[in-house]
Amino acid sequence: MTASKYRKKPVVIEAMRFATEFEGESVIDWIAANGGEVVSSRGHVDGRRSEFGIKTMEGTMLARPGDWVIRGVQGEFYPCNPDIFEATYEAVE
Repeated sequence: MTASKYRKKPVVIEAMRFATEFEGESVIDWIAANGGEVVSSRGHVDGRRSEFGIKTMEGTMLARPGDWVIRGVQGEFYPCNPDIFEATYEAVE
């Protein structure tokens, strides 16, 4: 048996960048307003968050500054490394 090649189906997702520690609260508010759940948080000093946990279908995943947080096609939230995000997604007009 040999391997076959597959291409991802084109889907449109929503995403918000947790670019700096000062943006953590905005990302958390967006997740909560859309039915997601933030389950843990660290580094809350003067409005800064060094990381926070997002409840996902696979368990809790940590979002850190620099990551993108994606809202998937089923409304699920999960963090994504910026390198993987840039290689996988492009902006939609």
